[in-house]
Amino acid sequence: MHPHLRTILFQYNCISLGLALAAVAAILSQRDLLACVLFCLSLNHKQMSTYFAPAFFSHLLGKCLRRKHPLLEISKLGLVVLGTFAMVWWPYLHSRDAALQVLSRLAPFERGIYEDYVANFWCTSSVLIKWKRLFPTQSLRLFSMVATILACLPSMIQQILAPSSKGFLYGLLNSSLSFYLFSFQVHEKSILLPLLPATLLAMEWPRPFKLLTHYALFSMFPLVCRDNLILPYIALYALCIFLYHPPGGRWDDSKRQGSTPLSLVSVLLTLAYLGSLVLHIVYLTVRPPERYPFLFEALIMLLSFSHFVLFAFHTNTKQWMLSGHLIGSDKGKKQH
Repeated sequence: MHPHLRTILFQYNCISLGLALAAVAAILSQRDLLACVLFCLSLNHKQMSTYFAPAFFSHLLGKCLRRKHPLLEISKLGLVVLGTFAMVWWPYLHSRDAALQVLSRLAPFERGIYEDYVANFWCTSSVLIKWKRLFPTQSLRLFSMVATILACLPSMIQQILAPSSKGFLYGLLNSSLSFYLFSFQVHEKSILLPLLPATLLAMEWPRPFKLLTHYALFSMFPLVCRDNLILPYIALYALCIFLYHPPGGRWDDSKRQGSTPLSLVSVLLTLAYLGSLVLHIVYLTVRPPERYPFLFEALIMLLSFSHFVLFAFHTNTKQWMLSGHLIGSDKGKKQH
């Protein structure tokens, strides 16, 4: 899935993503204990799976609170989590130094709050606010932690109050987007994580998914150029366009829903695609001003970040709309 992102760096992200996907499948199949084991393995393989942790935690907690013996259910999940972590960490627990060395690799705070030109809040706003100069690393860690928690909180509250399978998928998308936008030390390829739950919602929500995939790919264009991967990028970009607009147009949700081709949304989406296309060409052919050598990178960040923020607002709204539907269904069942 999304090979254009995995070709950038030779890392085994597919393993942690595969385990996380298996954990999602287990939860949707009502096998919560197995899901805990699989997600713990994913988390221990790659700490980036933390992006999904708020969604797993809030959904499982919400399910436990709605059962007959909530404390017992929570205790069972907790024991499974502790047992899985103990099994994975057992080789390092004999030595304090070995355990601390592993932990230091999991949290590379010395690398700064962001890396290169990632389309998140800290890197995009650094054009105006020089975060690294104005604040020490300890303060930036606190800022990023508070911002990430606040961004995740609405989605988590919704799942604690009204857990559901579809709400869980939206929760995964919203929590991973929140981490990408506000957490500490985010890499360009981290946008791969929100694309996992977005893919699971793609058939229900084709047009926004296509836009998210487009800007996820576009946000990594400076990294692609730096690693001399422009040709694979263009080839896979063309493949994505063909997959999203196949002959016959079955995936064209605008036609399926009966909307007019020249609607306001269609015009705005066309302008957004054209803007990114122009920036592609400008980045490759035009030399930036000497005074602003990273002008084009900043424009790519700003355009991608603005779309990610709008997407996050929209998906949080969609998730909370599920609560009203579930409450209405519960009332209907009680009346019958």
